Amino acid sequence: MGPAQRRRRVLFVAEAITLAQVVRLISLAESLPPAEFEVSFACGEFDDVAFAGTRLKPLPIFTIERGQALRRVERGERIYEKDVLARYVEEELGLLDSVRPDFVVGDFRLSLPISAQRAGIPHASLINAYFSEHAERDGFPVPEHPIVSLIGAARAARYLPRALPAVFAHFVAPIDAVRRRYGLEPSGGLLAALAAGDFALHPDVPELCPLRNAPAKHRYLGHIPWSPQLPLPDFWRHLPGGAPLVYVTLGSSGRISALKAVLAVLGELPVVAVVASAGRFTLDERPPNVFFADYVPGDVVASAASFVVTNGGASTSYQALAAGRPVLGIPSNLDQYLAMTAIERAGAGRLVRSGEATATAVRRALLELLESDALRAGAQAVQAAFARVDYRARFRAVVDEATQHVRGATEPARHEEQHA
Repeated sequence: MGPAQRRRRVLFVAEAITLAQVVRLISLAESLPPAEFEVSFACGEFDDVAFAGTRLKPLPIFTIERGQALRRVERGERIYEKDVLARYVEEELGLLDSVRPDFVVGDFRLSLPISAQRAGIPHASLINAYFSEHAERDGFPVPEHPIVSLIGAARAARYLPRALPAVFAHFVAPIDAVRRRYGLEPSGGLLAALAAGDFALHPDVPELCPLRNAPAKHRYLGHIPWSPQLPLPDFWRHLPGGAPLVYVTLGSSGRISALKAVLAVLGELPVVAVVASAGRFTLDERPPNVFFADYVPGDVVASAASFVVTNGGASTSYQALAAGRPVLGIPSNLDQYLAMTAIERAGAGRLVRSGEATATAVRRALLELLESDALRAGAQAVQAAFARVDYRARFRAVVDEATQHVRGATEPARHEEQHA
């Protein structure tokens, strides 16, 4: 009998700032059969609920403190400076030397393309297609920023096209400084830096986020679902019947201040609402038709709901669309605005700026979502587009392509001891 075939080693490295950055990679990692792949997963400290029910035991790696990162995003500041990114690279180089993967996949780990290239390891960046420099769009939406509160969203939107090149140059400068430090060429701009690597993997479908003239390395994976492996809360069995259900969650990065108007309006409407906090807050006072939990199995609750209220980001919004449910998105950062702009363009939801989430604006949007057949049809069209794509098969094809140089390699004698 010949030597045993070596399992291919795939390393996932998540930037643990938002839940989506961790759980999308968890779903991809779990999709690879253990008989063929040896999977490692690295990220900063994150809620245990993300890994519950998985085979993954995350390896620790330095990540900027989540609260600090989110505060910087809210203030419109850079998350990373060059010294932090250089520390990221050094940590990643040590990790790559320890794990010795055949392929490495990152989600918003902006230093990882540098580390992987220096180590000579094929690398993929997971990034939504609406961030691509090849995305079809009329322009960029204006996220919530201190200047918006001073001059208003409409005026800020008029100035944004002129300001954007300087803004993007400011944000990519630390990345390019670290690339130069390691003897690499500049990234080619912020959007190119987000998609850097041998592959740019988009957890999207072209019907929702179309690209134009994208290079071959850009691949649509389709919607990557995830939901916490949790039972339904005790109150689920006792929810009042006969009224539409509304699922509300602002996830790990939505602006909680917008929740006040949402709850006030929901308390006045003939609906039942389930609010999930993602462990970020409690609701000591709430209307009697509002039920609360830290986490719920979002796929189950979204499927039972008439529509879903989110921060506009792809994580819960796509979960709602996968169930054929329209979305009310209340975004604050650029990622959320880009996702929600795509959803609204597809006729599958409505966007209310978090800085303008007054009771009047929220009530108008909630009533439309309750009554609109067109929005339900738009959500169902996206649901059908999601259902046509198997993200597991698409991702497996990329892994096979990236690791074709090691397929069929034999297992070194020391391998089982080292990685058991």
